[in-house]
Amino acid sequence: MTATGEDRTGARMEGRPVGPWWWERRRGAVLDGALAFVSALECSVEGVEFARDAGLPSSVGVVFGALAGSVLLVRRMWPVAVVLVFIAVAPAQMGYLMGLVGLYTLAASEAPRRIIGALSGMAFTGVFIVWFVQATQITAGDDSGVSGDAVVGGGEWFALFLGLTVAIGLTAPPVLLGLYVGARRRLMESLRERADSLERELQLLAERAEEWAEWARGEERTRIAREMHDVVAHRVSLMVVHAAALQAVARKDPEKAVKNAALVGDMGRQALTELREMLGVLRSGEGLSTVRSAEPASVPLAAVGVAAAAAASRAEDEVGEGPRLAELEALVGQSAAAGMVVELSVEGEVRVYAAEVEQTAYRVVQEALTNVHKHAAGAKTHVRLAHRSAEIAMQVENGPPPEPGAAGAARLPSGGNGLLGMKERVAELGGVFVSGPTDAGGFRVSAVIPA
Repeated sequence: MTATGEDRTGARMEGRPVGPWWWERRRGAVLDGALAFVSALECSVEGVEFARDAGLPSSVGVVFGALAGSVLLVRRMWPVAVVLVFIAVAPAQMGYLMGLVGLYTLAASEAPRRIIGALSGMAFTGVFIVWFVQATQITAGDDSGVSGDAVVGGGEWFALFLGLTVAIGLTAPPVLLGLYVGARRRLMESLRERADSLERELQLLAERAEEWAEWARGEERTRIAREMHDVVAHRVSLMVVHAAALQAVARKDPEKAVKNAALVGDMGRQALTELREMLGVLRSGEGLSTVRSAEPASVPLAAVGVAAAAAASRAEDEVGEGPRLAELEALVGQSAAAGMVVELSVEGEVRVYAAEVEQTAYRVVQEALTNVHKHAAGAKTHVRLAHRSAEIAMQVENGPPPEPGAAGAARLPSGGNGLLGMKERVAELGGVFVSGPTDAGGFRVSAVIPA
């Protein structure tokens, strides 16, 4: 078998010594050189007797034997040629080492099985004929005083036995051993290729898992930020509005100031309660407790995944019922108490929806009202809720603020996450969310959620 340039490159990259020409290793070249030398020496010795029998000078037999035996030097490159040379010199009774090594190399190579079988059969036949004829001649020339028929009959059976024994001994063992070694080598190469392929697949899966984990961490961070924003922002916004109103009427109308102060206290307590519920889920969720003993690198993903997935629903379910559409009137009343002119209209038959649907609808209206407090204080606002056969629709529309400076009277900061959070919530349930300014100078938020 030949050593390709790719094999040599791989061997060189692995730091293994690379042999000359077609040898993969130098020790292979040394082994073949030693075998070729011994075979040439054997054939040279046997060539002397061949030259004597053929009536040729002994030097001719020596040179012929040396050339024939040295063919083993190319056994890895051309194993078929080695076996053919052995078959050719077999009648001269030389090259038995060459035949053994050549048949083994041929059987262990990648040559087709039909070629291996044909050449092995030719070598077997050649060796058998040579030894059968020689044994027959030796037996026929034996003068032992036994009758001629007996000598001829016994000599043929002896020659047949000797020829078969030598032919089988010189061809079967190397061929069987070569087939075994070749099959084992191919099996090891196949296993090595499978291992390399599996390693590449595992590496690819690891890279994809890392990408997915990074994506999941980002998604859960976004979800937690949305939940915290929806839970706290509305309460804090109302507190700021009431505080501004309290500052304005503290001296003029003490009774109204006391009422506003009580509202601020209620809003603050509600905000703290909802915040504690959210943080309680993040700190002591069931999924989080199972990973406390894990490595620090694995805690964020597991904790975030558990906490963010359950942040809105589990905190509310464990501590209370959570926001429902039935509480929408109270939500609108809070905004009205803060000075907003707001109207609520409900269409269709009121019914109960899944918890996540009602919570999402409630949060959309809540965030839309918060935005009105921030950007259009004093503007008239309409909240519409429609119960349909397969969906629930909601719309919060406000007009322009009554005074140019009223929009920022309370100086409420805006993080720009409210509309994005509402859109993400609705999209998670397969709904549609649309927002934008109106022709009258106000703003409209609309959402449709499958029921």
